[in-house]
Amino acid sequence: MTAASTGRFAVIPAVYVYLRRGDDVLLQLRAGTGYMDGMWAAGAAGHIEPGETARAAALREAGEELGVAVDAGALTPLTVMQRTDGTTAAIEQRADWFFTASEWTGTPSIREPGKCAGLTWFALDALPAAMPAYERQVLNGLAAGSLPLFSDFGFTADAGIHPADASALEKGTAR
Repeated sequence: MTAASTGRFAVIPAVYVYLRRGDDVLLQLRAGTGYMDGMWAAGAAGHIEPGETARAAALREAGEELGVAVDAGALTPLTVMQRTDGTTAAIEQRADWFFTASEWTGTPSIREPGKCAGLTWFALDALPAAMPAYERQVLNGLAAGSLPLFSDFGFTADAGIHPADASALEKGTAR
């Protein structure tokens, strides 16, 4: 039974993993995916598979995309974000789990060259201009030490599913 067949609302669950080296985070330059290409984004990210936990997905994605092994105990949860692009389309209703890891085995490298054009370490206070606004919101909160356990992005003040202020979405300041 699917969400479409039951008429229930569906969200897309995903994980994001930021490898940390002091105050620097490893970001990948997205390319060839058709989604956020040309943007700097989490070093490893991807959808949670059916029956998989967010933590297991994060560990899997770090291995698949960066070629590193992260111990489950070294994975630090940052925030869980509910986000939207301002539409009611299920594909644009997301539940994202964000993690950091400061310890891993292996050297981070591009393991999916068809989806990634580069890997670079960025200081949290010098993030690239071209990055998804919702990820910037998370990393700015991490840098400020004020990241809530639960966060949201793209919703209006009443938390309804309505188009948010486009300029706020672009700047990463939307609720």
